[in-house]
Amino acid sequence: MAVTTETDHARASDAAVLRAVAAGDRSAFVELFGRYAGRIKGFLMRRGASEADAEEIVQEVMVAIWRRAASFDPERAAAATWIFTIARNRRIDLVRRARRPEPDPQDPLFRPDPEPGGVARISAAEREARLRAGLAGLAPEQRQVLVAAFYEGLSHGEIAARLDLPVGTVKSRIRLAFGHLREAIGEEMAGGFGDE
Repeated sequence: MAVTTETDHARASDAAVLRAVAAGDRSAFVELFGRYAGRIKGFLMRRGASEADAEEIVQEVMVAIWRRAASFDPERAAAATWIFTIARNRRIDLVRRARRPEPDPQDPLFRPDPEPGGVARISAAEREARLRAGLAGLAPEQRQVLVAAFYEGLSHGEIAARLDLPVGTVKSRIRLAFGHLREAIGEEMAGGFGDE
């Protein structure tokens, strides 16, 4: 005959409460909150979290438990282990966020590029004219997929669904269109246009 301990009863009870939370039982969630909120806060503070951070993480953990209680598997871990793993992971996330430097608005990467000079403007205008001429010279089915992909921002799958075509056909038409555009605007001006 197996001897059951108070710990075994607590584990079974926690698992049952988590199952009830997974079913959307708010009173079970309140019970779980009462059992674990203080313990989680203490756990986090012993690992270096400030009181304010610990309280914030407790709230995040409890929300995560409410949303993910259905994913709890008592065969893989005890309820407490599952809950404290969520807390530990949220604490790690907080530490990582704190280490991430704030972007410096004075960093040159955040400054807009200066307006191009006259030569650059002419070359951009010439490139645009060649591109328009190249697009006009494409077969209608190639132009259609290219416009959908690059001007409308549709994925290959979305284009295929819209045109009732296989995805492979969409990709092939885009690749052919790029080849024709390279010829139309010149390899030196294409600058890798359409490379995959």
